[in-house]
Amino acid sequence: MSEAFDLIVIGAGSGGVRAARVAATYGARVAIIEEYRVGGTCVIRGCVPKKLFVYASRFSDMFEIAGSFGWTVDARFDWPTLVANKDKEIARLEAAYVAALEKRGVGVIRDRAILTGSNSVELVKSGRVLEAKTILLATGGHPYIPDIPGKELGITSNEAFHLEKLPHSILIEGGGYVAVEFATVFAGLGVDTTIVYRGDCVLRGFDADLRQGVSVGLQERGIRLIYETNVRRLRKSGDDIVVSFSDEVDAPFGAVMFATGRNANVSGYGLDVAGVALTPGGHIAVDEYSRTSNPAIYAVGDVTGRSQLTPVAIREGAAFAETAFNNNPVAVDHSMIGTAVFSEPEVASIGLTEAEATTHGDIDVYLTRFRPMINTLSTKSERMMLKLVTLANGGMVLGCHILGPSAAEMIQLVAIPIGMGATKADFDRAMAMHPTAGEELVTFKTPTYRYRGGVKV
Repeated sequence: MSEAFDLIVIGAGSGGVRAARVAATYGARVAIIEEYRVGGTCVIRGCVPKKLFVYASRFSDMFEIAGSFGWTVDARFDWPTLVANKDKEIARLEAAYVAALEKRGVGVIRDRAILTGSNSVELVKSGRVLEAKTILLATGGHPYIPDIPGKELGITSNEAFHLEKLPHSILIEGGGYVAVEFATVFAGLGVDTTIVYRGDCVLRGFDADLRQGVSVGLQERGIRLIYETNVRRLRKSGDDIVVSFSDEVDAPFGAVMFATGRNANVSGYGLDVAGVALTPGGHIAVDEYSRTSNPAIYAVGDVTGRSQLTPVAIREGAAFAETAFNNNPVAVDHSMIGTAVFSEPEVASIGLTEAEATTHGDIDVYLTRFRPMINTLSTKSERMMLKLVTLANGGMVLGCHILGPSAAEMIQLVAIPIGMGATKADFDRAMAMHPTAGEELVTFKTPTYRYRGGVKV
């Protein structure tokens, strides 16, 4: 016998949980099905534990400059303590997610669901069949592992959170968020760290000055960068893993981590049975209201490939619930999304890069670089960068890019006026708060350089 619901959500990550909770507040009878742990990638093995590890790695930077402020530090790091405390916090968060769902009357089912039609699913472990007027797919994604000989010897970000001990050295393949953030973590905790990337600079898609600034900052931190190179094979040699690179060089490492992107979780869910179409890139195809090719089935979050960021999934989940259960069609605007990389140096960005903005007409670029105040008593030479890209002659701010301490916090606030269409003149009206790094954004007097007719002048 089947059980009937108004909504079945497959996947209890950020997007699925938000959708389930909001739909339940509108009176829907909701079941959410999760085969692993409630909370999804972000809470369980992504943003949250990553940020905790980043915090841990930054203590070494503070100890480095402590002497210039009169402190004498005798510090020792214990990896098992960090992992245990991280696990405790993740367990607390998972319990809070479950409690919030149950408070709204959402049924939490620990199983794997497979679509058996437009309005039904079968649970793999229990064999139960559930029916619903509407089904939401929020199955997320998983790390991509290159198909090379010895790939089973490598780890991904999933396993990095649960290592029994830190390796003496690590090679990280990739050049995106995950690669540079984990390189920051491992290097900050004393691991000899190397990044290998097929491109010519890390963080493809970010503003060129940010990319270059991060590259320099990583190297100043002692991280080796190998560009325009791939990993061809891995093999075991004693306690180490020997890596064969595409330039015919072999080198041993204590561990190898693949940070080579993520693929959508679309296999084994019966999408073909339910007539749910995929994009050429292997994501679930959706319209502006997150509806799939089957009008009874929706999808939100990383599995749709629109923007693989937790706050976006949450917003999409809420918008879906408004659309499907509150008779209030809401489409999420994906055009102005701020993003941050918690590397060292930290970087954050919103809006157009300088290169993108040049295609929008005449623009002005305001750029400053300086040592953050916390470093001025020490010999540490790391520099911050703040950059505004605007339409010409005090026009609308098209993009803001920051490298350095608290970059993400500043971009989060800047996102508000930029999203409202603020101009450079609007920024100029704000009174500077001194001494802060953010005051630079409202004290730019004249453009550092301009583009007129697509030409830098």
